[in-house]
Amino acid sequence: MSRIGKKPITVPQGVTITVGSDNVITVKGPKGELKQAVDRDIIVELKDGVVNFGRPTDQIRHRAMHGLYRALIANLVKGVTEGYKKELELVGVGFKAANTGNLLDLALGYSHNIIFEIPKELKVNTVTEKGQNPKILLEGIDKQLIGQVAAKLRSLRKPEPYKGKGVKYAGEILRRKAGKAAGK
Repeated sequence: MSRIGKKPITVPQGVTITVGSDNVITVKGPKGELKQAVDRDIIVELKDGVVNFGRPTDQIRHRAMHGLYRALIANLVKGVTEGYKKELELVGVGFKAANTGNLLDLALGYSHNIIFEIPKELKVNTVTEKGQNPKILLEGIDKQLIGQVAAKLRSLRKPEPYKGKGVKYAGEILRRKAGKAAGK
């Protein structure tokens, strides 16, 4: 049995979970509402504020989906109660970030600024303090969407291995390379 798939999800106060007829699970909470379609083979049991997942057979396909859907629904429950945050850091001379609403204006060392539109489901905030690298803060209830947007922002200028310049996640440890050896 899948260790993750076997773990029950306890539904916190203020969160309602409904299972639709076409196996679409809807999670409503204080921060919003999220939906996730679950494969028709996976068995979803909801009783007494606890959600359990089961699988019909031990086929590889069923075993793979058992833990997957349990983890996805647990992420939805956490998202509508606490929410998710992701922080990116701009490392480099002259790298800047500013936002007006959900439009992000990035200066990343190219000949032009990059205007990036953040989806309306997310909140974006930029922080620039003297002596610190500029930071981009993403907040929202959908873990998948935050991760995807953060990865897209990082791909605009990936951190390079020699000086570490680029867009990186806060706390990310980069593997650095030694530069060219000094001449004689």
